[in-house]
Amino acid sequence: MRDLLSVIQPLIPRLRRYARSMAGDAATADDLVQDCLERAVRGWPKRRPDGDARAWVFAILHNLAVNRLRQAARRGVHVALEGSADPALASPPAQEDALRHADLLRALDTLPLDQRSVLLLVSVEGLSYEQAARVLDIPIGTVMSRLSRARQKLLLALDADQSLPCSRRVK
Repeated sequence: MRDLLSVIQPLIPRLRRYARSMAGDAATADDLVQDCLERAVRGWPKRRPDGDARAWVFAILHNLAVNRLRQAARRGVHVALEGSADPALASPPAQEDALRHADLLRALDTLPLDQRSVLLLVSVEGLSYEQAARVLDIPIGTVMSRLSRARQKLLLALDADQSLPCSRRVK
């Protein structure tokens, strides 16, 4: 039991962080971590002793999160009928969002690798300019200029895509 506690207890903050990134909200993430820890404790005697316990626990959490996301997608969004406005019962079409997403990915692919990496590190991963500079081993001013150029090129590429007829954009 001490082995179990010494391995799993230090992982709890990391598990919570990963669960929050997968679930999107703290309450669902905490439920996922709780379920994960229950399964890990229950399955501890059955796991491979020579295996990586950290990877095993994260795999449990990942599988639980994926199952919950699939389950939520099948069920749809819960809307209480009492007191809800009509717009809450309707959902916008997803086709336009899919086209925008495809356009964005295509525009990202047109960026040079150095600009794309800075843009993704700062905008998607949420790293500060200083952290991105350390990751890429470049000066912070270079990060700022590459980010500025990447944003400009991305905006121009997206504007150019919007000017094309829809039949030309969809592949």
